[in-house]
Amino acid sequence: MDIKFAQKPFYVKTMCVLVSLIAVGYLVIIAKEILSPLIFSCLFSILLLPMASFFEYRLKLPRSAASMLSVILMLAAIGLVLYVIGSQLTDLANDWPQFRAQLNITGQNLQKWIDNRFHIDAAKQLNYVHSATSKALASSTTVVGATVLSLSSILLFLVFTFIYTFFFLLYRTLIMKFLVSVFLEENKKMVYDIIEQVQYIIRKYIIGLLIEMAIVATVVSIVFWFLGIKYAILLGLITGILNIIPYIGIFVALILSTLITFATATILSKVILVIVTLIIVHLIDSNVILPLVVGSKVRINALITVLGVIIGEMVWGISGMFLSIPVIAVLKIIFDRVESMKPWGIILGDEEKKQNRLAKKLSPKKKLVTE
Repeated sequence: MDIKFAQKPFYVKTMCVLVSLIAVGYLVIIAKEILSPLIFSCLFSILLLPMASFFEYRLKLPRSAASMLSVILMLAAIGLVLYVIGSQLTDLANDWPQFRAQLNITGQNLQKWIDNRFHIDAAKQLNYVHSATSKALASSTTVVGATVLSLSSILLFLVFTFIYTFFFLLYRTLIMKFLVSVFLEENKKMVYDIIEQVQYIIRKYIIGLLIEMAIVATVVSIVFWFLGIKYAILLGLITGILNIIPYIGIFVALILSTLITFATATILSKVILVIVTLIIVHLIDSNVILPLVVGSKVRINALITVLGVIIGEMVWGISGMFLSIPVIAVLKIIFDRVESMKPWGIILGDEEKKQNRLAKKLSPKKKLVTE
């Protein structure tokens, strides 16, 4: 069948590939509510697998108890981080009067600048603002309804994610047998190799991201505290968490940190210090921390990383941005081990010099390229 397909004209093969991609993309989009928590649960279960195995084989706990205990510990760690962020946000809400006064002063200065620069007096500016505010208030019911729906969807997403994580850990042997039995006998060795590599790479990648997040959050918090920036811990945690999203996350953290500092600081120089600090931290993280901690785990070039994050956001929103890099890493492992898909593994990979060096190192042993 493969030989017959290879003999088909180029436009026929291209059409088949495009139709397949469109069909898969459509199915992925409409199945977001099912696939997104499933993939997150798969990643969490891979991360928690050593802990669950330790509880099961070392502490002699039943598999169900070991799986549940691992999920509970993960929930406790996430809850601790959310508690710290929530307590900081509660304190931040107390500064709302100061934030509003700061906005009024800035608005007045902006009105004067627009009047001097574009010759639009304050009355016309206020009329435009009032009309825009009226339209926003008219749609406030829809906005509130969408917000409540979004919060309920997030809650359901989290609940199902942790339930799926527990079941993945509980039935991991059954899932492994299924994945192996689906393929032909001669391909079972390759399937075992791919599954082992996926587990290793994904686990190391997530651990690397957590280490990177902790380093960035700690450094930013300490620097902001030293500079006298209010809510240094909150800004550090926000920066560390958003930094998980490549390139885009640090930009969002920069905007949020600038706005919060602008609302709580009376000196403009502190806002400038926040911007400079985050830019320096991003440069150090991109060129030193990321290659050392994460880059050695997943060799994906920057172009594919940016495209993956953008496509992930277009398809699944914020969850797609977080899942894009692990999904690409899994695809690269599969592409590198399937002969007909190796060119796709090359385009996803790192620099050509590194790949050539790796190929030369492994070619005498005639082994498949591993991550």
